[in-house]
Amino acid sequence: MANDKAAQPSQLLERILTLELVRVTERAAVAASLLRGRGQEKAADKAAVDAMRRELNTLPIDGTVVIGEGERDEAPMLFIGERVGTGEGPKVDIAVDPLEGTTLCAKDMPGSIAVMAMAEGGTLLAAPDVYMEKIAVGPGYPKGVVDLDRSPEENIRAVAAAKGVEPKDITVLILERPRHQELIQKVRSLGCGIRLITDGDIMGVIFTTMPDETGIDLYLGIGAAPEGVIAAGALRCIGGQMQGRLILDTPEKRERAKKMGVTDPDRKYDLNDLARGDVVVAATGVTDGALLHGVRFKGGHVETDTIVYRSVTGTVRRIRAEHRNIGKFHLEP
Repeated sequence: MANDKAAQPSQLLERILTLELVRVTERAAVAASLLRGRGQEKAADKAAVDAMRRELNTLPIDGTVVIGEGERDEAPMLFIGERVGTGEGPKVDIAVDPLEGTTLCAKDMPGSIAVMAMAEGGTLLAAPDVYMEKIAVGPGYPKGVVDLDRSPEENIRAVAAAKGVEPKDITVLILERPRHQELIQKVRSLGCGIRLITDGDIMGVIFTTMPDETGIDLYLGIGAAPEGVIAAGALRCIGGQMQGRLILDTPEKRERAKKMGVTDPDRKYDLNDLARGDVVVAATGVTDGALLHGVRFKGGHVETDTIVYRSVTGTVRRIRAEHRNIGKFHLEP
């Protein structure tokens, strides 16, 4: 029986990667939500990490964390290479961001989430915790409509032409960082609208897939590589196009990437390079945001709001849950 399970990971992924993944991100979101607005970024991150790890280790999987978190910020980690799960079940890759938007949570601002992706073993890019240049658009455009090797102006004009509008009618989402000042000037030179976000570029990429709801047509800029892989997993499920290039601008970063299997430091990764095969992504709101409600505590029960994506079936599930057995969340003061 064990061999049969190992030989048919997709069937097991179908069974465990809906409600089981939801339980993982729910636990992390609830744990972090207890520290909303407290100004304690690392404490909130640690709470989310501990809750996520605890729940992951109950799953019937032989999981390896290929995208971890915390190296750059010296926060608590679900570290790259960590083994999770019971060990009884399919081999899977795990990508986690237990608390995307730690600052958003600490300030009780919109858009903080607990998010993770799971895929068949060997199918997620094992990206080091460095920065990545990214570009993304949603579904419905001709293949190759955007390209990292083109200028921002060329990409915007291409998206506008494919959409049948003027460049000024395109809205671009960009992380608000000093490194993006020149990019912002170039985008605004075309008369485009820009939505600047302080954190949360996983959701920023996802926003491109629903322009009617979010108003976002294009994602541009530099963000964290681990979040890029998770976002690519979600885009694989919903549809769209994305490219990324690791920024390996020091010998130490290049050596670290080489140890993780990156042989070409200048490689341009497309969506299927970042995340291929059967991918499932789950995200639960910590604070209220454009796509997800935050965790809510109401008279003896806890409410959570989660979205789950699966690439093989193209399914998007929205799960709003009321948890009346709140002891399962380990809500110690």
